[in-house]
Amino acid sequence: MNENVEVRITDSSKGKGLFAIKKINSGSVIFEEDPLVSCQFSWNAAYQYRACSHCLRPLETAQENATRLAGHFVELPYPECCTTDKTKTVSCMMCAEQYCSVECQTEAFNQYHRTLCLQTAERNNTHPLEGLNEAWKQVHYPPETSTVMLIVRLLARIIQSPNKDAAIEQTLQFCHRTVNEDAELAHNLLGEKFADQISLLHNLLLAAMPHEGIEQFLTPAGFQGLLALIGTNGQGVGTSALSQWVTKTSDLTLSDEKRDVLDKFIDNLYDEMDEHSGNFFNNEGVALYTLQSACNHSCVPNAEPNYLHNNHRLSLVATRDIEEDEEIVISYLDECLLQRSRHSRRKELMKNYLFLCNCPKCEEQAEEPDVTSEEDECMSE
Repeated sequence: MNENVEVRITDSSKGKGLFAIKKINSGSVIFEEDPLVSCQFSWNAAYQYRACSHCLRPLETAQENATRLAGHFVELPYPECCTTDKTKTVSCMMCAEQYCSVECQTEAFNQYHRTLCLQTAERNNTHPLEGLNEAWKQVHYPPETSTVMLIVRLLARIIQSPNKDAAIEQTLQFCHRTVNEDAELAHNLLGEKFADQISLLHNLLLAAMPHEGIEQFLTPAGFQGLLALIGTNGQGVGTSALSQWVTKTSDLTLSDEKRDVLDKFIDNLYDEMDEHSGNFFNNEGVALYTLQSACNHSCVPNAEPNYLHNNHRLSLVATRDIEEDEEIVISYLDECLLQRSRHSRRKELMKNYLFLCNCPKCEEQAEEPDVTSEEDECMSE
């Protein structure tokens, strides 16, 4: 049990929630946890965002990161502020997957990679695993919200587990929908244009994975349930060598003149990266967290996920003071959507999570008129 929180059954339609068992101050780390499983987004990896295959820690130096994103060579001052240690990078001898350390490689192999790597002796661009990944990329263009390869690792984790029943139970804790709801969520994850590709993805998964011990997840309904699982419980993960360098430079003791020069350099660099790479600065992926998944949504959250260790380890940070016995809530919507009308927020939550929000903000705005058509059009762009 975490010393700050506990999961409780609620008397509402939410079923369960995460509650503070003592007062938590604003800015405090409420808890930290490693995921059950995580995976880099498929397009993110294809675009050469180099990250540890297991924990998503950057494998580029900050200077390499800035150079790639800006589209020209960038020489960063204060190179000692780079946190990437490339001397620790290792690769799998069979499949060439890269890891930030021997420790990550060992963890991956023991948790799920042995099952996947054993198939790689003949692995090429026509192998079912590659075919599944490529098919996913064609039905889930950037900006990405998940990847089917997270399902592959989740199932491989069950196959490798010394206690399959316990591993299945851990997986099923994320599944609490009906078959019809799972189907609706699976379609929403892909969007109307690609919803009919679910059977293609399912067949590719069947060809890619051993079946023993995971049969219940390999039926059409089971697969739709897994898509619903990652769509509703997957937590985005972002890491960046450059952002770590920027953070470290802020701790340097510099004269006002040198600080001003550095600030202008950083501002100009981000402008150049934005022009060349758009908003896609980070190594991005998705993960499943046991404790964090118990957090319910609110349009006025009191906590937010952070990645203070620059890998997939999640730190839930209080955004305001939280009183003892108060529920800890996060936003399932991004900052832009949170600023939309009550109608827009509830519409988005119903589509992607199948619930109507009754948080204090939504209750306070209950008498407001519905969203305009212009706002809906803006949201769909």
